[in-house]
Amino acid sequence: MEVSGKICLHETDAALYQEKEGTYIMDNFTFYAPTYFVFGKDTENETGKYVKKFGGSRVLLHYGGGSAVRSGLLDRVKKSLDKEGLAYVELGGVKPNPRSGLVYEGIDLCRKEKADFILAIGGGSTIDSAKAIAAGAIYDGDFWDYYQGKIVEEALPLGTITTISAAGSEGSPDSVITKEEGMYKRSTTGEALRPKFTIMNPALTETLPPYQTACGITDIIAHLYERYLTNTKEVEVTDRMIEGLLLTMIHEGPRVIADPHNYEARANIMWAGMMAHNNSCGVGRTQDWTSHDIEHELSAEYDCAHGAGLAVVMPAVFTYNLKHNVMRFAQAAVRVWGCEMNFENPEETAKAGIEALRRFLKSIGMPGSLKELGAKEEDIEKMAHTACYGDVRTGTLGGFVELKQKDVENIYRLML
Repeated sequence: MEVSGKICLHETDAALYQEKEGTYIMDNFTFYAPTYFVFGKDTENETGKYVKKFGGSRVLLHYGGGSAVRSGLLDRVKKSLDKEGLAYVELGGVKPNPRSGLVYEGIDLCRKEKADFILAIGGGSTIDSAKAIAAGAIYDGDFWDYYQGKIVEEALPLGTITTISAAGSEGSPDSVITKEEGMYKRSTTGEALRPKFTIMNPALTETLPPYQTACGITDIIAHLYERYLTNTKEVEVTDRMIEGLLLTMIHEGPRVIADPHNYEARANIMWAGMMAHNNSCGVGRTQDWTSHDIEHELSAEYDCAHGAGLAVVMPAVFTYNLKHNVMRFAQAAVRVWGCEMNFENPEETAKAGIEALRRFLKSIGMPGSLKELGAKEEDIEKMAHTACYGDVRTGTLGGFVELKQKDVENIYRLML
């Protein structure tokens, strides 16, 4: 059907497109994501070949707890390094919400052993810790400078073997570390931190407990929403990419929770997790990151799983920010969650989408309140203050809506 010489959209989309009017257009951008991805079963057995391909000769093997050892993964990796004649030293012990103390230890070890390549074996925490070591090992100052706003322009090369689908750090230029002095959880970025290669074997994630799997799914969803909540107009390509990846998570999440050995579901989730955070979905548009900043205070204070914290934070943030752009939330409700568009009251549609997200997260085993995270109401003011003012911050959060400390306190109280 033609209207005024233009193709008429489905009437729901036509209503949604009303919010496109404005002066903001897609931003200029550059995008360079050179990570070499090796995807599929048994690909970890080729690790040594790829370390050598990207110039490594003396490798720091960085990993978390005992799972890499117990599963035999670490031995398989060492065998592949031995096959290529590569020297290596080990540094295990990465914990969820990785700490600065181990980063300093890794920097000293790299310098002592003259490591020229870092190999992270694990999930986002291990990869983020490896990135911090890679940056700090060749920097004259304190690596924490990078987590206070300095851009990483140079780092040791690193590769990753991904064992958890969640953070997307295997394809991103980002890293998040908790500084033990003050328990500040902060992030940094820089193209030098993108891994040279990433080995992605979905079968390595099959032994994860359902709770960890669900936390990873939640983190992926959060990375997509943080980009979807934008003030930039006319970004239909990336809107549709984000919506497609969200639909993938909605489809595959329940499948993998029901059957942990569903390789096909795990493969789709693993690739979606990388796509959600290598920023191919975020170019040319403003981004938010409010939910992450607010959650970081929870996981720093209570050491809860990042994904579990996000499950509680996201619906509260979205509800609080709803009126800033009702149609953006309504668009997600219709296109992603299948809600019916209420043309007379789009706010009702927007709220239905947020509620659909909340129900989905609960269905895969995620918490829904601060109490379930072990958080305390009396800590709210302190967490909000740290989020806004702690460690060189200047008082506001958010790329979608500018929030001050009282706003953040109100958002935390929505989670009670």
